[in-house]
Amino acid sequence: MQRTKCVKAVALAVSMLFAGTAMAADPPVATKAVKVGTFCETQDAKACQEAVTPQLILDRFKQGNARFASGKPTQRNYLKQVKATAAGQYPLASVVSCIDSRAPAEIIFDQGVGDLFSARVAGNIVNEDILGSLEFGSKVMGSKLIVVLGHTSCGAIKGVCDDVKLGNLTGLLAKIKPAVSKVPDDGKDRSSKNYAFVEKVAEQNVRLTVEAIRAKSPVLKEMEDKGEIKIVGAMYDVKTGKVEWYDQAIATTPAPAKKKS
Repeated sequence: MQRTKCVKAVALAVSMLFAGTAMAADPPVATKAVKVGTFCETQDAKACQEAVTPQLILDRFKQGNARFASGKPTQRNYLKQVKATAAGQYPLASVVSCIDSRAPAEIIFDQGVGDLFSARVAGNIVNEDILGSLEFGSKVMGSKLIVVLGHTSCGAIKGVCDDVKLGNLTGLLAKIKPAVSKVPDDGKDRSSKNYAFVEKVAEQNVRLTVEAIRAKSPVLKEMEDKGEIKIVGAMYDVKTGKVEWYDQAIATTPAPAKKKS
């Protein structure tokens, strides 16, 4: 009974926290009263992780990006966070993003030390190693949100559009090629010189990566089906700092109109 009351209290506190009513300061350094945690200023960081929902975490990320894009990020004492997380971690999200130097996930979403797992690879794709990392983050460590984060003006996407060949990069780009065929041919240039085409390929690549996670990881698919985690795609604009979210799948081409009888 006491445990149930504690979790309910934590859930209420977290809801307020994610709504922006208690997010101004860094979490305190771990003490006897406050266990290690980064998102939640509670007496039990693990209980906090258990109490939050995937949607609350997604809302938190959206709010964080809004702060970043408006030039009003949270003021943090990173050394204090290092000390607070030294004994353990309770991240709430995992992000698969590109290695592009302009797209650091922690900064884009206005998060701090220990707030998220970050897997970075050119073109924000997944392979067995990254899938295993995501499974570790969610199934073992309790992360409840997985974000596949693409970005505009992506060099890897441009390389795919131009069919670039370069050492080991050739094999990596081959994993992105299915995204090119997902973009309908409108008769216009399909190279990196066509900005609109590049961005359409980037979007399809994000969506295909999200689907690849579901298709290639039965562990994560089962967790998502049960509502334990949420897997979403997003696109970061390197010119504005804003993130566009793909919370729900959208068909590549519109469905044909039904003929009237």
